[in-house]
Amino acid sequence: MAIHSRDLHTASLTAGSRHADPEQVIVAIPVLNEVDHIENCVASLMDGDDRLQCVRFFVADGGSTDGTRALLDALKARHANFDWIDNPDRLQSAGINLVAELHGGDASTLVRCDAHSIYPPGYVMSVADSLLLWGSASIVVPMDAVGEGCFEKANAWIVDTPLGSGGSAHRGGATSGFVDHGHHAGFDLAMFRKIDGYDESFSHNEDAEYDTRVAAAGGQIYLDADIRLAYRPRPTARKLWRQYFNYGKGRARTILKHNVRPRPRQLFPVLSLLALAGSAILAPFTLLGWIYPAIYFGALAASSVWLMVRHRSACGLLGGLAALVMHVSWAFGFLKQVLSR
Repeated sequence: MAIHSRDLHTASLTAGSRHADPEQVIVAIPVLNEVDHIENCVASLMDGDDRLQCVRFFVADGGSTDGTRALLDALKARHANFDWIDNPDRLQSAGINLVAELHGGDASTLVRCDAHSIYPPGYVMSVADSLLLWGSASIVVPMDAVGEGCFEKANAWIVDTPLGSGGSAHRGGATSGFVDHGHHAGFDLAMFRKIDGYDESFSHNEDAEYDTRVAAAGGQIYLDADIRLAYRPRPTARKLWRQYFNYGKGRARTILKHNVRPRPRQLFPVLSLLALAGSAILAPFTLLGWIYPAIYFGALAASSVWLMVRHRSACGLLGGLAALVMHVSWAFGFLKQVLSR
């Protein structure tokens, strides 16, 4: 998922509170074939706060073959506080765990960053300061979707609405507070070690699975709405389908692993798909079979028109399509995982 810069409203600290010690902060950046992005990503992370000179940055490379490794060697020669390691298991979760294991022994805070990203100035220390201020197990941040192409714009406009994301707090949320899940930014390494970090068997939804174990261990997760990231959603319906299919599978794995009850926003895509399937069976025989499809597709159409008017762009008309792809692909992924357990 691409993340691009947005003005960072630095997390405010209460009077008398301490700033994080940069020598206790490490940054983990998992990569795989990111030669076009990693240099700008690292440059953005090292900008905006003098304390960053004392922060240690580590890239975990999953076996890049596009020249990324040569560029990492160049960055290592250029920056005394930068290094990289091999991540033979390739997954992001494994890369984060490896950095924590090899280099987190004398640190108290780990900041997770994505390679295909440009971060706001001072991001790393803002996350570390917020973690210290709130005394939480994790800091998560809101993501604000932005797009360029027509479908990408419609995708961005719909995903941060209840119809797109189901009202998830970290999708465009504007209110800080303790939450059950969010986009991972910073970790208290004591808790990270206590619960053995990420589950490396998860290729998707490893963040939500981790958050479930944090809560079970008595930890709290704080959403800091003053530290915001903008990100680019998938630019085509095909890529969006693949993304949300994997999200659905991952969420089902988390629910099955921990025997937790899914939230209403997680049940909606599945129940909607089943209702549409049942309606298709009933429709040839009774008008009752047309009720739910009329309501559902009517809501998608209305949302498309609303987006077009709100953003003064015909691209908004694709918002309903983007929401449909999210719902149906997520539901198929969820059901596939449940039925194949």
